Amino acid sequence: MQKAFFLVIALFLSTSFTLIYAQLPAEIDTTKNWYLSWHDEFDYPNSKLDDSWDSQNGSNHHILCSRWRENAVVKDGLLYLENRKENKGGQEWTSGSIWTKKRFKYGYFECRYKYAAVEATNNSFWLMTRGADPKEGKRFEIDINEGHYPNEMNTNIHQWSDFTYDENGKKKHYSYHKAFPFGAKPGYSIQLEIPVKAQKVRLQSNNNARFNIGEFRVYGINNGNYPDVMSPSADTDIAGLKNLATAKDVKISSSGSYKNNNSEKNLIDGKWNTSWSTQEKGNKWIEFEWDNEITIGCIQFLNGWRDKHKNWHNLLSDYKVQYFYNGKWNDISVLDVSEDYNFGEEFHTYGLLWDEENIVFYFDGQEVRREKNDFCFSESPIWLSLAIIKWSGPVTDAIDGTSMKVDYVRYYQKK
Repeated sequence: MQKAFFLVIALFLSTSFTLIYAQLPAEIDTTKNWYLSWHDEFDYPNSKLDDSWDSQNGSNHHILCSRWRENAVVKDGLLYLENRKENKGGQEWTSGSIWTKKRFKYGYFECRYKYAAVEATNNSFWLMTRGADPKEGKRFEIDINEGHYPNEMNTNIHQWSDFTYDENGKKKHYSYHKAFPFGAKPGYSIQLEIPVKAQKVRLQSNNNARFNIGEFRVYGINNGNYPDVMSPSADTDIAGLKNLATAKDVKISSSGSYKNNNSEKNLIDGKWNTSWSTQEKGNKWIEFEWDNEITIGCIQFLNGWRDKHKNWHNLLSDYKVQYFYNGKWNDISVLDVSEDYNFGEEFHTYGLLWDEENIVFYFDGQEVRREKNDFCFSESPIWLSLAIIKWSGPVTDAIDGTSMKVDYVRYYQKK
């Protein structure tokens, strides 16, 4: 009996260890050369938060909310950074932002949390120096994740010591951004196993924020031989294959365009740097109609926009591609990333490996980005922040009462 008891305890401890360290990258091996140096599991009364963390208590100019200690609440083994619709500090919303009293340097940093489950929120785990320029390197900010609901991980590296000026004389600093919209991609090529005949095709989305659709292509049957959706010369890549969306008899209509600029024509101009930009509010759709019935074997489209580093932004989180038949719209392809990649419902782990040579970002223990370390050589607190922003969806009353929920923060060092 005693032997069985100890066997159960051993299995429990082994399982617990696996759960605790399951998200660590393979190179952070705690059985060999790494150890857990500092951590916070938020398993204490709310009043004890102040032992290890400082809090912002004031307003902000760059975001839409002031942030206060009372919006950071520890309960049920979690830290809640809470959004509230209340006038305080001269702003209409409040939220929470805290940072550690202790400062850290090289090592592996990890945080497990859920996003506030609403658009227009910035759910952040980050490092940033405080005070004057450090003796080593520059003032810096490493955003391990600025999470946007439902599925975006955003990473940034900022250098705050030196500034340059743009052509308009506006001050700017070094900043390098890279986003990871899980479950979404810039280009879709939808090949139909069974071709359909129709006179009308449309793409529609319930995406709340304005978005861009680049090239839209409709092809007939071609034995599965279609161009690479990301090719800038797709319309001419395959001899004899015609993009039917460019036919002379096609009529293009839409739900609207940004500032009524009639940008729908950009969908079929064959250029990467132009797009149809939707209206700000309401359901968005684009429709193609031909005089006569066509046979559809493949539909392709691009969405979002690409920056100078070739990173894609503002990718669609939902869409439907449909054809009109027998008096109704029928689905060809449907995407809703919130069903499979809803970071407001699921905990995920965001990590950073930082040393003198490299800055490496991780999602659930898997490397997603690696950069050379050029100026991040000094100590920094760990920050946890929630903010309300206007560049990631509409600001509505749905934000009130939502929260970023943090399970733990951990810091590992080499032995």
